[in-house]
Amino acid sequence: MPAPVHHLHTMTTTPPPARPWYHYRAPWLLMLGPSAVVVAGVITIWLAVKSDDGLVVEDYYKEGKAINRVLRREEAAAAMGLTGVVRFEAAGHLLRVGLRAAPGAELPQSLEVLFSHPTRAGLDQTVRLQRAPDGDYVGAATPPGEASWHVLVQDAAGEWRMGGRWPAQAGSAPLQLVGGAAVTGPVREPIGLPPGVPPPSR
Repeated sequence: MPAPVHHLHTMTTTPPPARPWYHYRAPWLLMLGPSAVVVAGVITIWLAVKSDDGLVVEDYYKEGKAINRVLRREEAAAAMGLTGVVRFEAAGHLLRVGLRAAPGAELPQSLEVLFSHPTRAGLDQTVRLQRAPDGDYVGAATPPGEASWHVLVQDAAGEWRMGGRWPAQAGSAPLQLVGGAAVTGPVREPIGLPPGVPPPSR
């Protein structure tokens, strides 16, 4: 008697459709690094443009001539026997400069006080002061940000100047100035030409 024949039925299964690539984690992880670099580069460029401080002097010859003029103005302050005191009053809303000179020296009716940041020229500011009846020079001003500022006091005509380092805050001790004393600041002495660079023709 022949053996019974068993019929096997096979079922064909259809694979599920593939998901789009953005449904997987791996492509996003691969793109994360380059994307972060691009964003950091854009931020760096924006910061560089926004905080351009003008620290590089391109024309050494002209800068040297300007410094020599500054030195002459400091010598003029010494010749006049100038001394001064700079302070903030009225909770930092009033800037006062007391100025004294040798007998016979004429004091101006107005002064300029320049606050120069030690590294960022974009933060520099100038305050104009007028002579008050008591002889001091006063003007509305707001203390600059916290830093060790280079403070310059000069006449409006640019004939003389004095200066020094000062925190320049409402509670800071007054700044004492003496004509002819070394003025600390971004520019203090003549700058020579780079080696091998001839001076331009006049």
